[in-house]
Amino acid sequence: MRSVEGLRGAVTVTRAGSVEVELAGGLADAGSGAGCTPQTRFQIASVSKQFAATAVMMLAESGAVALGEPVAHWLPGSPAQWQQVTLHHLLTHTAGVRHWGDAPGFEPSQPMSIRDRLALIQQAPLLTEPGTQWRYSSPGYLLAGLIVERASGRPYPGFITERILSPLGLTSTTAAGAPAGAVTARGYRNGEPVVPWDLSAMPGTGDICSTVGDLARFTTALHSGQLLADGSLRLLRTAHAPVGTGDGSGDGWLTGDGYGYGQFVGTIAGQTAYFHPGDNPGYQSFAAWIPAHAVCVVILANDETTSIEGLLKQLL
Repeated sequence: MRSVEGLRGAVTVTRAGSVEVELAGGLADAGSGAGCTPQTRFQIASVSKQFAATAVMMLAESGAVALGEPVAHWLPGSPAQWQQVTLHHLLTHTAGVRHWGDAPGFEPSQPMSIRDRLALIQQAPLLTEPGTQWRYSSPGYLLAGLIVERASGRPYPGFITERILSPLGLTSTTAAGAPAGAVTARGYRNGEPVVPWDLSAMPGTGDICSTVGDLARFTTALHSGQLLADGSLRLLRTAHAPVGTGDGSGDGWLTGDGYGYGQFVGTIAGQTAYFHPGDNPGYQSFAAWIPAHAVCVVILANDETTSIEGLLKQLL
């Protein structure tokens, strides 16, 4: 395969860690004329949640956190209703925490300190009783990222770097945004540049920049048991909550039937798959693991109009 139609970004497909397909297309920066390459860094948006869930499970394995304890232990000042919310609820989107845009101030494009954003999240009444309903919530993963900081005693980007990025040699991946001077794709919407979010204020929920190669290595390492013990990986990939109408395609080719910890559990082309899509302003992302074939698929795009499913079908 030499090209895929509609590619504005980079893609890779690996099998048992070996690269089968690696392609790039479109412009990383229309202003300079620089094209996308497999080495270009992109915002991976909500695929960042897989890193946050892995970090939480690492701390759970060491006894630093307990998945079933109230998160109010780590978030002083929480209202009474939050005494029922656990890390398990945050990781599975069953805490009842609102999503962006669901309450005043829930606007990630608005510059705000993490302390002020935390206060807004805590002040907003929960939409449902914890554990009773699946409702996707990026702010819930922001809370998980803050708990990683407080439980580990380290800034979230430092913990991710020390425990995940450095051991795997992911030298083109950073938390809290891309470093100055890195070859990073600019985000677009219908060909027009988009003002990016401040990723340093989004720990755990959409803060990571990476390349397709690095993200494929992370995905393969995670699902091959290099980062977590068997029991932790099993919890990560268990469909703890049904997601209702799912996060998939209308024709059933891609289904997201349940949610584990930072993973949708469903099928791709009839095969069991663990995956997560993502979108930040100007970017789309997708990372999947198909265990029957030890196949990893990563798609990183820097235009919101890119059809992730269209690219995925061509690649597979």
